[in-house]
Amino acid sequence: MKDNKDKDAPEDRGHLVAIIFFVLGLGTLLPWNFFMTASQYFNNRLKMNTSVMSNGTVTVKKDYHFDNWMTLLSQLPLLLFTLLNSFLYPRISEAVRIAGSQVCILILFILTAILVKVDMETDRFFSITMATIWFINSFGAVFQGSCFGLVGLLPPKYSTMFMSGQGLAGTFAAVAMILSIASKTDDQTAALSYFITPCIGTLITLMSYLLLGKLPYAQYYLNKDRCKSYEPDTTNQLLLSENTATNGSANGKANGHANGSANGSPVRNGKAGTPGSDGSADSQAYLTLEDQKAEGDKRLPVLEVFKKIWVMAFCVVFNFTVTLAVFPAVTVDTKTAYPGEWEKYFISVCCFLLFNIMDWVGRSVTTLKRWPPKEGWMFPALVVSRVIFVPLLMFCNVQDRNLPVLFEHDAVFSLIMTLFSLSSGYCVVLSMSYAPELVPSKKDKETAGALMTFFLALGLSIGASLSFPLRLLV
Repeated sequence: MKDNKDKDAPEDRGHLVAIIFFVLGLGTLLPWNFFMTASQYFNNRLKMNTSVMSNGTVTVKKDYHFDNWMTLLSQLPLLLFTLLNSFLYPRISEAVRIAGSQVCILILFILTAILVKVDMETDRFFSITMATIWFINSFGAVFQGSCFGLVGLLPPKYSTMFMSGQGLAGTFAAVAMILSIASKTDDQTAALSYFITPCIGTLITLMSYLLLGKLPYAQYYLNKDRCKSYEPDTTNQLLLSENTATNGSANGKANGHANGSANGSPVRNGKAGTPGSDGSADSQAYLTLEDQKAEGDKRLPVLEVFKKIWVMAFCVVFNFTVTLAVFPAVTVDTKTAYPGEWEKYFISVCCFLLFNIMDWVGRSVTTLKRWPPKEGWMFPALVVSRVIFVPLLMFCNVQDRNLPVLFEHDAVFSLIMTLFSLSSGYCVVLSMSYAPELVPSKKDKETAGALMTFFLALGLSIGASLSFPLRLLV
């Protein structure tokens, strides 16, 4: 795919395709963000487990560690489906993967909204919620991977719009939670209105995808790519026929598309070759094309690519390990120093909204300045230095704790969260963008990108697993 727009492509009228990919990006992270931001609702429903004993009613508090399990069961499907991509995607059509996953996500969001009004025993509610989180994020992982493949067929600016939508998904969920709290309705009604929001969002995402296939601009690029797999063999046959028709002209020019690259990019008006030892221009033309194909298909072994990008792989794993180890499992239990009306908004604003906005800012800054450079030790040192945020956040005013509180004031917690989220977004973009630059060919860059996606998911899963002992340590 060329970086610039194809001259033959129709116009993206009203930037409708760009808007659709923004909506698709937003939709990929709705499941994770809406369940994470609703932490207070779930914890309130799971807070108390009352049993009646012979000497009266005794209230027994049972800690379900909801935030830890929610984080882990949200990230494991991403790691699993990253590993299954090469097996799953060629066997299931794009339309089934994208539209089907969105329908399933919509059904699960509707189920979650219905459960708001259903009273049930806490153990059963916890089990149903955990199963819902696992399956909704599994479908979300399929949807996200399919959308990445789809947007990769269009010019790079559409990938930027897609990533922007992903970056604002958390902000969208946090704002929805704040509005539901501000509605002044009872907790049950507020929770119901909150979970109706992603139902509407998912429906809009599904309709946007269905509309995408009807737009001429999108059709041009998507259909063009689907035809590429048929070009090489047809081109070789046309070239050989042309040389045969010219009675073996030694230096005849071959018009058409040569099969010189993996993505079927054309090499126009290339030389067909000179006669071989047997005087056959046909044979020489065929061998030349095959040599070009072999050259274009050459790629480094996966292990060799990993040796070149292992530093960036370590950086993305470490970055997300630090982030998910304390967010949201530890940060969500932080309490404000100013009880009252502000207490209802504190976590939604200072934890979720602040994190998502500053993470997006950190990612956006990389379009203006990328520092430290990918060479040398400074960037890995910057990533490793983020580990300081783990004890800093643990010493904030986290409740149900064993450690002393060193940072009780809301402003200190907000400052730490700002630096924590800024550095998270900044470092992940640098890691993901630096890795492909460390390998030479386009095919190796694709391999590097696939490896980095796996290590990103690995970092999320490791961080989610570490959140259990860290929360117990607090």
